[in-house]
Amino acid sequence: MAPVAIEENYIKTNELSTKISRIMEDYKESNYCGDCEHNIYNVNEDTNQDVNMSEVQRFYSGKNVLITGGTGFLGKVLIEKLLRSCPGVENLYLLVRQKKGKDIYTRIEEIFEDPVFDRLKTQVPKFRHKIVVVPADCEAAGLGLTLSDRHMLTEKVNIIFHSAATVKFDEHLRAALTTNVRAPLHLLRLARDMRKLDVLMHISTAYSNSHLPKIEEKFYACEPTCQQLETTISKLSDEQINAMLPKILGPWPNTYTFTKALAEKEIRVNANGVPVGIFRPAIVTSTCKEPLKSWVDNMYGPTGVAVGSGTGILRTLQCDGSVTADIVPVDAVVNCLICAAKSVHSTYAKSRRPIDPPIFNYVSSVENRITWGDFMKHNMEMIDRNPFSDAVWYISLRLTRSAILNNLYILFLHLIPALLVDTLAICLGRKPKMLKVYKKIHKFSSVLSYFTTREISFCNTRTRELWDQTTVEDKELFPFSMAEVNWEEYFESYLAGIRRYLFKESDEMLPRARIKWKRLYYLHQIAKIIFLLLAVYTLWSILSLMW
Repeated sequence: MAPVAIEENYIKTNELSTKISRIMEDYKESNYCGDCEHNIYNVNEDTNQDVNMSEVQRFYSGKNVLITGGTGFLGKVLIEKLLRSCPGVENLYLLVRQKKGKDIYTRIEEIFEDPVFDRLKTQVPKFRHKIVVVPADCEAAGLGLTLSDRHMLTEKVNIIFHSAATVKFDEHLRAALTTNVRAPLHLLRLARDMRKLDVLMHISTAYSNSHLPKIEEKFYACEPTCQQLETTISKLSDEQINAMLPKILGPWPNTYTFTKALAEKEIRVNANGVPVGIFRPAIVTSTCKEPLKSWVDNMYGPTGVAVGSGTGILRTLQCDGSVTADIVPVDAVVNCLICAAKSVHSTYAKSRRPIDPPIFNYVSSVENRITWGDFMKHNMEMIDRNPFSDAVWYISLRLTRSAILNNLYILFLHLIPALLVDTLAICLGRKPKMLKVYKKIHKFSSVLSYFTTREISFCNTRTRELWDQTTVEDKELFPFSMAEVNWEEYFESYLAGIRRYLFKESDEMLPRARIKWKRLYYLHQIAKIIFLLLAVYTLWSILSLMW
């Protein structure tokens, strides 16, 4: 019976690995500027304006908004929120690039098929005429815009949200520099020619200077310039760049945080009067309340840990349970971003303009701290209620700060079991995959460990002042105070959201998944008893020889 169970789990593991790879690939593509043709929904249709608009709604009324990264996680929620909660917004110009095997029309249609837009379709069914799609490419000079498109944008756009980026921590420096630094500079040049521009919001990350113990809402030094770095690496091969990478990065842990910090510096230096704001969200996770609870479309960061541990594949992680897990729900992030744009515009509209672009740190640790230990505790409490159908083993994740101990756990809990399963697969005439799966998992966990073992103190004074200055009506429409998030309620549906929106598992599948989960639990207990008996027998044998 045991070999049958192992074979069944092996097949499930292969299926799970394929599913995870597909989700990661789709999400990786979605975070770049993408394809879009002009106004495929453009219809000259008057919008009924609400005379009782809130302050934030009035700011967006009649405005044309340009969004990059609209096919990504944050971008989708931003598009949905603007269309649903800002009825007076004129048009949303989405820069989207062509994706291999899909034309621009197909990609845009796929975006609006996502469940995150279901509420919008119900409440504002006639929204598509406001979508203007523009073909672009963040990796190309000038964002790959045609002259006619560029002219159209400079004549029409009032507000810019730049969220396009490569979010891979281990992205090659050449690619990360092009997308995360050069693209914002191209957009800044475009913004300089916009006659009606009110504000440009650049979405960075709270971890752009993660090598520092305390991060305030200000700019920090970053030695090289984009031009200097590009000149240097243009003469080097990819292998030579990788060899020099530690020296180039300096105190930064990876290319993602480094290029985000460099982008902030370049924007500060090259703004030249353009009304720019820098928005730094921490670890962006699934929605808290709207447009639907616990929606998520990627497996980065904490979601990857939840999936890995909940399927029984991830059994050890280098992580200090007492370190802050600075997670922020994506709907709250978007609400703050929308309000921050209005605030930045007001700041630049004053007679005395700011010397530097305003920075907003959007974090949870200041007002509503949660640790990585709390994160795992909440998930452990809910996994029995919301198990994954593709689980191959019962949850058993060990958090340890020690790299040495973690490596020992990897050997005994990951590599040896993977080797046994792959050996069995070969004997059954199947292709071995478990060691390859763990190679990917260890790459992911090694990148994550920098942030799960290091305590960083954030200051978010400007963000909290923004909340205090927001009207009561706008606080209801655009809630973003992290102090009001109830983590207990949030995690009640966190795993359920992963099941529904990542693994596409319906609630009808839960009873069967729970039955399987109980079987895995008993199998896990039997395995522990057998291991304990073997350990006792081994120890007894050693002691008998000594006597």
